[in-house]
Amino acid sequence: MAITTAPRRARSGPLARRRARAAPTGAELAGTLALAGFVAAMALLALAAAAAPTSLLPTHRTMPHYFPGWLAGPLHGVGLVTSGGVRVGAALALCACYAVALRCAGALPARRLWGAIALAHLAAALAPPLLSADVFGYIGFARLAALHGLSPYAYTAAAAPHDAIHPLLGWTTVTTPYGPLFTLLSQALVPLGIAGGLWAFKAIAALTSLATVAVIWLLAQRLGRSPRGAIAFYGLNPLVILFAVAGAHNETLFGLLVAAGALALLTGRERAAGAAVALATAIKASAGLIAPFAVLGARRRGTSAGAFVATLAACAALGILAYGAHVLGIGSAWVTEQHQIAGHSIPSQVSKLLGLGQLAPGVRAAFMAMFGCVLAGTLWRAWRGAWWIDCYGWATLALLAATAWILPWYGLWALLPASISASRRLRTGALVACAYLIAIRILVSAPLSAG
Repeated sequence: MAITTAPRRARSGPLARRRARAAPTGAELAGTLALAGFVAAMALLALAAAAAPTSLLPTHRTMPHYFPGWLAGPLHGVGLVTSGGVRVGAALALCACYAVALRCAGALPARRLWGAIALAHLAAALAPPLLSADVFGYIGFARLAALHGLSPYAYTAAAAPHDAIHPLLGWTTVTTPYGPLFTLLSQALVPLGIAGGLWAFKAIAALTSLATVAVIWLLAQRLGRSPRGAIAFYGLNPLVILFAVAGAHNETLFGLLVAAGALALLTGRERAAGAAVALATAIKASAGLIAPFAVLGARRRGTSAGAFVATLAACAALGILAYGAHVLGIGSAWVTEQHQIAGHSIPSQVSKLLGLGQLAPGVRAAFMAMFGCVLAGTLWRAWRGAWWIDCYGWATLALLAATAWILPWYGLWALLPASISASRRLRTGALVACAYLIAIRILVSAPLSAG
C-alpha cells in the first residue's frame, strides 16, 4: 500500500512573518545604499568647505584667501582638504544617489528616509555658507536699517561702505528686493553680529526646510499619494540640500508658508490659507504667483481672497511703519533685478544660438509672451476645476523657462508643487529644471573644480 504524506504547510507564525519582513528587497537595498551615499557626499562637501577657502565658498572670487573661523563654522578644524575633482565628484554623487533613492523610495522604511533627510540637513546646516553670498546680503540690508538708520528700500550698501559686512556682499548697488516681513526678521538678528546672524540664518533654513518636508508628508497622505515618494522628491533634492539649506536662502522660509497654505486649503481652512500665502509674499514677491491659483482652488474663494488681501495689507502697513513710504518702492528693485541677464538662462541661450547676442529684446519679449500665455491658460484651467497645485506647478516651470535672471535655488519654486502632484509630466519637468540648474552652476558658470 502506497504511503502518502500530506504536504508541509508553510509556517505562518509571528516569527516567520518577522523573518519575511526582515529580508530586504533589491529596491530596498539599493535605496538604502543610495541614502547612505547621499548623506556621505553631503558630509564630504561640508567638510571640504570647512577645511580651506575653495570655490564652494561665496567669498572665493572676491577674497580667495579670506577664511576666518566664524565663517568656517562648527566644522572648523575637522575639515577635509580636497581637490576640485573630488568636490565635483561629490556633487555629482549627490545627484546620482538622489536619483536612485527617489526611484526606490517606495521600498524604503519611512524611518530610514526621515533619518537620511535629517542627517543631510544637519550636514548642510553645519557647513559654511555654500555657493551663494545672498545670506550676507540679508545681513547687510538689515544692518543698514538697524545700525545706520537707513531704509534698505531707499539706500544701497554703498551708503555704508565702512560697515564690516561690505566686503562680503555680492551686490552693493541695489536696494533690497525682499518683502518687509523678511527684512524685519533679518533686522531682529542684527544684535547677534555678522557671525551670529549668519549661523542663525543657517539654522532657520534647515529647520524651515525640515518643517516643509513634514507638511509635504501630511499633504501626500491626505491626497492619497505616496508620502515616502513625496518627501524623498523634495527633502533629498540637491537643490534643497546643497543650495537652499547650505546657502541659507529664504526660499525655505516662504516655501514652508506656501506648503502650509496648501495644507490649509486641503483641510477647508480658506482664511488660514490666504493668510499663509500673503505672509509668503511679504517675504519674497515670487511667492505671490501662487495667490491666484490658491484662490481658485478654494471652496470659498471670497474668503481666501479676502484673507490674502487683508494680511498683505497688514504686512505693507507694518513695513511703512518700520521703513516709511520707501517700502512702496520695492518694485524698482524687482525691475532692476529683472533687467539682469544670467548667461545660462533659457532666453539668453536661445538668443546666443540665433546669433543675436546675450539677449535680444525680441527674444526676451517672446519668452515673456510665452509665460503670459501659459499663465493665462493655467489660470483658466484652475478656474474650470483642474487641480490648482498642478496648474501652479506648470506656471512656475514656465516662469523659470522665461525669466532672463535665474539662480539655482529658484528651482524650489517648481519643486514644491511637483512633490505632491500626481502628474508624472510635471514631476519630470521639475526634475529636468533642477538638473539643468545644478549642472550649469557646478560645472559651467562657477565650476566647483576651480580653486
